[in-house]
Amino acid sequence: MHIIFLTSEFPDNQNTYGGIGTFVKFLAEKLVAQNVKVSVIGIYKNDESIEVNGIKVHKLKKSNWILGKFYHHNLKIQKKIKEINNYSPIDFIEGSELNFAFFPKKTSYKKVIRLHGGHHFFANELGKKTAFWRSYQEKKSFKKANYFIAVTNYVGNQTKKFLKFNFKFITIFNTVKLDAFYNSNPIKEIPFKLLFIGTVCEKKGVENLINAFYFIKQKFPEATLDIIGRDWSFKENASYTDYLKIIIKEKNISGIKFLGALPYDVIPSEIEKAQICVYPSLAESFGLTIIESMSMGKAIVASKIEPYKEIVGNSNSVLFHDVNSIEDIVDKISLLLTSQKRREQLSLKSRDYVINKFKIDKIIEQNLEFYKSIS
Repeated sequence: MHIIFLTSEFPDNQNTYGGIGTFVKFLAEKLVAQNVKVSVIGIYKNDESIEVNGIKVHKLKKSNWILGKFYHHNLKIQKKIKEINNYSPIDFIEGSELNFAFFPKKTSYKKVIRLHGGHHFFANELGKKTAFWRSYQEKKSFKKANYFIAVTNYVGNQTKKFLKFNFKFITIFNTVKLDAFYNSNPIKEIPFKLLFIGTVCEKKGVENLINAFYFIKQKFPEATLDIIGRDWSFKENASYTDYLKIIIKEKNISGIKFLGALPYDVIPSEIEKAQICVYPSLAESFGLTIIESMSMGKAIVASKIEPYKEIVGNSNSVLFHDVNSIEDIVDKISLLLTSQKRREQLSLKSRDYVINKFKIDKIIEQNLEFYKSIS
């Protein structure tokens, strides 16, 4: 069996990427261990073909076209697929919601979309209008694909609703590299330290968290907030982190640090130092960072969105706040900062819950069974 993953976020020593890239790398490594051939194709800074833990990674140089970059990238990807298929026949190509827009309808390999949350999903979840060009591409991509995997039931059902396209999907939760996360040592916890991990962008609710932290500081002057994650571009390629820093300066908020995108292997030690992990997302398709924090037995405050509730809602290990309520974020964080007993109640069963629900072998087997079923 030979599977190709289409992603431009595969982690390497030079670049740190978000949750999808981390997910693909971990899943690919586990599939290779099961004697599955795995290749990765994506758009990067330079042309390069390398092997990472048995995974063939083909990096294609970013287009210098002024217009039509997406189409040019597709031409490069199609050329590489044809080249690979000639010497190592491809069974499946897995991509995101947009990936197959300009692929042929009929192919020798099967095309699989794994729904991590596409343009229609996030635009509608955030109450925004869809962009014509991205909407067009996504609709074409779904019509070209053969099979669909959703990372939660919610993202699958909502995507069907927003696309107005009745496709069948199977739900398989994301694999999580739990062996990299350990049970935290309470001695290393820093009092009043809050931690956010994730891409620094609008949908992650970071602006709400910063506005809430303004009031937290009035109640708890010693409180600090570390923000870990890569920056995001918005509004004509402006930095979202710079936008947030303006808010911080205008409100004269102290104690906030932007640590940027840190290497994956140092994330556990940063989680261990936090007293509370906060994930105030406005919209998500899954919740990788919550699971990682739970696996370390941390107290967590998170927004009451459906994907979070689907994956950890019955764990009694997360304190949920109303999605758009700054006041409720403040109340929930304040409760945990003042009550060690409540923090301990949340973290008591969180590690066991995550390890049992997200057993790596079980999820890898679900992926293998899916691919075997459509062979």
